[in-house]
Amino acid sequence: MRRDTVASCSAAVIFSTAQGLSAVALPLLALQAGYSAALIGVLTAFSAVAQLACRPFLGHVMRVVPDWTLLLCAAVCLTASNGLAASSAALVPFVFAQALQGVARACFWTGSQTHVVRGPGSSLGALAVVNLLANGGALLGPLLAGFLSARVSIEFALGVGAAIAALGVLPTVVLDRLPPFAPRTGTGPRQRTWRRPGVDAGCWASLSAGAWRGLMSSYVPVILAATAYSEAAIGVFVAVANGAMLLGSGASGRIRHSRLAACYAGATLATGVAVIAVAVVAAAPAVVVAALLASGLGAGALQTIGPAIASDAVDPEERGDAIAVSGTFRAAALFVAPLLVAGLVTVLPLAAAMGAAGAAMLAPALASRRLSAHLRADPLEDVDDVR
Repeated sequence: MRRDTVASCSAAVIFSTAQGLSAVALPLLALQAGYSAALIGVLTAFSAVAQLACRPFLGHVMRVVPDWTLLLCAAVCLTASNGLAASSAALVPFVFAQALQGVARACFWTGSQTHVVRGPGSSLGALAVVNLLANGGALLGPLLAGFLSARVSIEFALGVGAAIAALGVLPTVVLDRLPPFAPRTGTGPRQRTWRRPGVDAGCWASLSAGAWRGLMSSYVPVILAATAYSEAAIGVFVAVANGAMLLGSGASGRIRHSRLAACYAGATLATGVAVIAVAVVAAAPAVVVAALLASGLGAGALQTIGPAIASDAVDPEERGDAIAVSGTFRAAALFVAPLLVAGLVTVLPLAAAMGAAGAAMLAPALASRRLSAHLRADPLEDVDDVR
């Protein structure tokens, strides 16, 4: 295995472990501090706001600096975020911790995905490998959060998350020093990148995956806690979802282009229906596990399919822009999904508010027909050819 591949995979495992830990620990810390369910949604949205603010500029940034510098920035920001939350649950530090989480996510996933699709072989295959290992870290992180929060304290769990995130600096030292992308020479407006055939479907896939992640990082732990599950049990439930996401990411690397549109539609429907099921039947552990398994499989496939479709639909020197814009859709969903529930929970029970959010997540499935037409006109290479 190439040194660069090992470094990319190591960075993904480290970052996702630290981020998965904080995704469970931060809502639990907010509950412990006495914040209301509506306020937790708003606070979680600060992370998405920061990510949403960063994403549109990262395509331009990668024309000035190498992509590996974004991974370095992500490790530093995530370390600071977890450390800040561990030191204080007061409102202002908590807001800054959430904002740093958003910046870290934007930099890491844009930089990491862009870096691997610039290598030899299939974009879908390369992204599947990195996402598979990243989701392995996302499986471990919530387990650590639940265990450490129950046995020691939530603050201690976040301190461990900060130490893990700091290790993310090391892989950036050995990544291939790929040059920045060439300056733009076309005259087309940047804001229309997402409307190109292929890029648009990739953006909607990222939207669905982002909405799922936004709810998993905010109201799924909250509704499970409201149903009287322990911190350790919540950690296990979230780990089940992230484990299924691992399988979905890995399996997506074996999808042929002729089946890609159907898998896209099925994965989108699975994420939305499963969120509705968790909201309505949270008191039934077996139903919760089944729903989290289904949603994780769907979200895992979508988070790999989306950037791969988008990056393959543009010229090589525009891949950074395509991945950045698909990531912007993901960031928007990370912002809108918790905020939507935060708004609805002021007039509806929490279960009904989450059910409405799950129903809204079904809409991107409509893009599958346009994706099918694009793939017939410009098919992706078969996965048998991946490295």
